[in-house]
Amino acid sequence: MAHRMRFGIFLAPFHKPGINPTLALEQDLELVQWLDRCGYDEAWCGEHHSAGTEISASPEIFMAVASQRTRTIRLGTGVVSVSYHNPLWVAERIVQLDHLTRGRVMLGVGPGSLPTDGAMIGLSQTQTRQLLEDGLGVIHQLLTSEEPVTFRNDRWDLRDARLHLRPYSAPLFDIVVAAVASPTGPKLAGRYGTGLLSIGATTAAGFDALALHWDVMKQQAEHYKTTVDRNKWRLVGLVHCAESMDQAMRDVEYGIEHWFNYFQAVAAFPQMAVPGSNVKEMIAFINESGFGAIGTPDMVKKQIDRLWAQSNGGFGAYLMLAHNWANFDATRKSYELISRHVFPHFQGQHASTMAAAERASAARPALAEVHQKAVEAAGLRFADEVAKRGSVH
Repeated sequence: MAHRMRFGIFLAPFHKPGINPTLALEQDLELVQWLDRCGYDEAWCGEHHSAGTEISASPEIFMAVASQRTRTIRLGTGVVSVSYHNPLWVAERIVQLDHLTRGRVMLGVGPGSLPTDGAMIGLSQTQTRQLLEDGLGVIHQLLTSEEPVTFRNDRWDLRDARLHLRPYSAPLFDIVVAAVASPTGPKLAGRYGTGLLSIGATTAAGFDALALHWDVMKQQAEHYKTTVDRNKWRLVGLVHCAESMDQAMRDVEYGIEHWFNYFQAVAAFPQMAVPGSNVKEMIAFINESGFGAIGTPDMVKKQIDRLWAQSNGGFGAYLMLAHNWANFDATRKSYELISRHVFPHFQGQHASTMAAAERASAARPALAEVHQKAVEAAGLRFADEVAKRGSVH
């Protein structure tokens, strides 16, 4: 692999309804701090307003707090549901965060995944994708040009709109469009030359669409005379690691049933349909279908290699969906194991240190013999010196 793959998380976040939400959000912030310490590159936080599980209403507020507790990790909106907001305010908020974080922000946009969110403001899923197209066009123009924007549709009326501040990042922070299986995301990413965030990369439909997504992006880029970059393509997947397969399976008994139940019976999000009626069946589905990997770091490596091959050319970052299948201690351990054992294989560090160890091992017999002879020679010289001093006396 010629480039350094980036690693991060996609933090919806998922929490069991009924638990202390203050503690849950604080734990999410502590997780991002831990990832920063472990050398992760990115953390993306979501926006949701209903269904009781994904309890982050504003990724920007979460990012602002997280930025003050971390040093290097980049923070992204994963994602802003553009159909819910006036695009002028979306652009204004991310630019302010760009200044406050000294350029550590990323803007991820999508149509809005939970129908129960949109219903509260009179939106149906039939409207959200067109609003995303309209909104991204406005946001992109505001961020990349100083010309005023005038735009009107059924929900927004912008008149000579301009940004109050220009972005801190030069030329601009990363902008990405979310995609699951439909061509909407890659179509917009290609049109505006942004990155792509493949949230459903390991679902059956998402996996099959990976190479297609890149083809759509390229075609759109050629049509609109923009440029797309595989390094700005991020894939999201599901993993949990432990030092053994048995330990990993015991870990996820903590919360995997709630996560499955959320997608089976609560969230109206059919792209994430997951079968299984008990923990054993759920773990088997994750591992056997290719949906994710519950086990050892070697299993995570194989999962990433599989996605790399399916993408037909590679991608820039692998983001782990933060799922809370395990308790917090086991969750942190999982991310640490991935940093320790998986990162080096995809960031250019594994081969060099292994090769150095192999060279040293091959040279050891000859060098050890020379070393031993040097020690023996030093002993003989010292004995000779002592003997000479004795003969003088």
